[in-house]
Amino acid sequence: MASAAAVLDDSPTRATVEELQARIRSMQATTLDTRTIPTHPAIAGLLPGGGLKEGATYSVDNSATLLMALLAGPSAAGSWCGVIGVPEFGVEAAQHFGIDLERLVLVPHPGEQWLGVTAAIADVLGVVVTRPPKRASDSSVARLSARLRQRGATLIVLGPWPQSEAMLSLSDSRWSGIGQGNGHLSARQATVTVSSRAGRPRSARLWLPDLNEQFTEVDRFTQPEATSRHQTYPHEAHRYEAHLHEAHLHEATA
Repeated sequence: MASAAAVLDDSPTRATVEELQARIRSMQATTLDTRTIPTHPAIAGLLPGGGLKEGATYSVDNSATLLMALLAGPSAAGSWCGVIGVPEFGVEAAQHFGIDLERLVLVPHPGEQWLGVTAAIADVLGVVVTRPPKRASDSSVARLSARLRQRGATLIVLGPWPQSEAMLSLSDSRWSGIGQGNGHLSARQATVTVSSRAGRPRSARLWLPDLNEQFTEVDRFTQPEATSRHQTYPHEAHRYEAHLHEAHLHEATA
């Protein structure tokens, strides 16, 4: 019996098959180039492919500021964003960090229908944030993933999520601005690490935010004024965190 490869070699349609394969490869390359959405420069370099991808899912390890840094780029570029199941999401902080409130949809209490609400919002918005109150079934995750790919929406999940493109986490967080028992938080340095299936984890030391309420990479040679002030450690920062534009979402810092 002739092998399949031999049959294909002898087939008069081989040229057509090769042409189709070439076209598919070309389309895939174009798709990969055009499916990356605008992402904040401080974060983009850490992500696989240099940015957030349409149709993909990302996980954030319980950090409100890191979440807002991810939303700032797409929002500034004109994308509509939705936040589901995060009632303490600070809109004042979001606005200060560059998120357009006129293109922001909040669903604070989706209840037991959180997965259906997330899927429905993903049908009409470009970037959707959700915080699952419980683990979703494998079949539900698969259906939602297919819907995201079909609609070209990007999902950001607070917490772990199967099949995520990457997990972003924050560690070694140090705040500035608190003096001897008084003052207010003015800036923070933290290490952001992105772990993905595409390769080894990537890390960078970032200002989240700096004195000008911007997300920037820490310059090891010329650091802003904040580094000369008294620095608080995670257990102290937790007590004062609400002073930073009422973000209200306590962040887990290592």
